[in-house]
This record gives sequence, structure tokens and C-alpha cells, in this order.
Amino acid sequence: MKLKTNLLLIAFLATFAAFSQNTYVFLGSYNRDKAAESIVVYELDTLNGKLTKITSAKNLINPSFLTVSPNGKYLYACTDSKTPNAGSVSSFEFNPENKTLTFLNKQSSGGENPVYASVHKSGKWLVNGNYTEGSVSVHPLLENGKIDSIAQNFQYTDGSVHRERQTCSHVHSTVFSPQYDYLFLPDLGADKIRCYQFDATLKQPLIEATVPFTKTAPESGPRHFTFHPNQKFGYCIEEMSGSISAYDYENGTLKKIQRISTHPDSVTEGFESSDIHISPDGKFLYATNRGKENNIAIFSIDDRGILTKIGYQSTLGKHPRIFAIDETGKFLIASNVITGNVIVFKRNLKTGLLKKAGKKVKLENVSCVKIKKT
Repeated sequence: MKLKTNLLLIAFLATFAAFSQNTYVFLGSYNRDKAAESIVVYELDTLNGKLTKITSAKNLINPSFLTVSPNGKYLYACTDSKTPNAGSVSSFEFNPENKTLTFLNKQSSGGENPVYASVHKSGKWLVNGNYTEGSVSVHPLLENGKIDSIAQNFQYTDGSVHRERQTCSHVHSTVFSPQYDYLFLPDLGADKIRCYQFDATLKQPLIEATVPFTKTAPESGPRHFTFHPNQKFGYCIEEMSGSISAYDYENGTLKKIQRISTHPDSVTEGFESSDIHISPDGKFLYATNRGKENNIAIFSIDDRGILTKIGYQSTLGKHPRIFAIDETGKFLIASNVITGNVIVFKRNLKTGLLKKAGKKVKLENVSCVKIKKT
């Protein structure tokens, strides 16, 4: 009888712990009006997809890209993006109980127009990529969530073949490997995916890798990168070519296994491919197309890592820059910059297809969405 009671208690506590966690949606924007909300936090109802606003932040210029610390306590933003002779990264403390988002500090991003940032799994390092100047910066993170001054900064000068868009390097994302021992930097301007070893125990954690870069196709414009949950495959979306390149991955090395278009065969120019993510179960890959299409391309993934296109879903807005999938895999949330709206889609876990859920929310020039359960 005692054993049965203990088992029931354990089950109750596990259920309570699961339901005591809440899922939050963080939205960033290209909002140049300091008096207006530029970061907004919503709570996601994981039953019906409804978004409920809980807090926001003002007095910021263009918090264009966001990332959340592993423990969910801190939010980091690329700020002063698309601002001449400027660029910064900013930190905030998020308190879901008090429903507050408190500005902590900001530091120089080490280059003009920061567009992407990632936090190491230790919570002790922030890495950001600067698009316009083509550089990567590494910042220590303090125990109170604040960002310390730059520990490392690498500037690149090489470009590629396009006479207007590839005159120099344009680092577009900073992505840790599954074990967080390597850092990958898709460089749109140089048609390269750069790579460094990352040793979180060092004061300067970026170390030259054995294979310092993977060359992509000319005029491909590699933009964002993601790893498969099984840690064996990597996928890079190429903005300029409108393609996805799939790779076998092992110990910092990428070996191409496939290249596939994100567009229908009828679309032959004007590509503006943007973001890429994989469902938590590893069965489906999603990629956004901006420009004329404004949709999400949906692919299945087989055991070899090969993609097969299975459909498209309109983002119900214009210019879908960033989207995110929640930890359960039930919802995908897309942000449309030009129309300033955010759409929640419910995922069919069997087919991978999407269906609108809940009501859209508005945020002028919304550019980024991140989801975190805390």
C-alpha cells in the first residue's frame, strides 16, 4: 500500500512539474521609434495556440534578432541593427512570475549591423555575427546575465562572384554544433560556411578548426544553418540561390549529400530564402521564402538525411524573416516583417503540414520570434 502511495505521489509531482512550466514567445523588431514597444513577450497556450501578451520593452533601436539563455532567465538581442556606424548586443532579465523584462546592459557588437546571436549551453558565452562588416564577436556572460566586453573578434574581407551583394564577407548566423564544441558561420558574402573549434574553458574560446570553412556553390549566399536532432546531419539555407544544402556532419566537418530548391519549379528568379528549422522528432524540415512567395516550404527527412518536398504553407503576411518551433513540436510561429504580423500554426505531427491556430498578433516590423519553456 505504501509503495502504491509513493508511486502516485511521484506521478502527481511529475505532472505538476510539467504543468508548472509555461511556454513564452519573444518577439523582436526593426522598430526605430524608441517610444514604441520593440520587444514583446507573449505566453503561448499549448492547447489552442493562443498568444497572451505579458510584458514588453522600449527605448531600443532595432532589436532585430533575439536569443534566450539555456535557463530561460535572460534574453539577449542584436540591437542598433541596420544603423550606420553602430551595432550592439543587449541583455535583459526575464521574470515570468512578475511578468517583467528588465534591461541589464549592452556592449558593442564588434561590427556594423549585428544579425544573429547564440548562447553557449554553459550560459557563459554569447556569440554574435555582424552582417555588414563581416565579422564574429565572442562575449563572456556574467553570472547576473550581463554581457561583458568582447573577448574575441574576427573580421573577414573575402567576397565571392556577385558584383553587388558579394563584394565582401557578410556573416549571417552563428550556430553551435550539437555538442557545442564547434561554431559554424554561414557567410553570405563569401559563399562559405566558416568553422571554429569552441573551448568554453578558455578566455578566448574560438580556435582555428582543422577544416576552417566549407565552400558553397557560387552565388548561393549561405544564410542560416541547423542541425538534425540526431546530430548526424546539418542543413544550410542559401538566400541567393533559394536552395537548401544538406550535409553529413562529424567532428566539425561537413560533407554535402544533397542540394534542393526551396521553391516550386515555376519560380526561377528573385529568391529570398530566409530561415530554417527541424521538428523536434527529426522527421520534417521547414524553410521560409520571402519575396513574391511569402511561404514556408515543408520537407520530410529520411534516415539518410535526404529531403523530399511535401508542400507549402502561406505565412499569411509579407516577408517572413524568422520563425520558430516550440519544444513539443506542436506549434510553429512565423513573423512577417512588412505586414507586421505574427501567425501561430499548429503542426500535424504525422504529415508535417501546418494549419493556422489562434489569432494573429501585431508588432510593427516584427523580425524575430523565439520560443522558450521556463
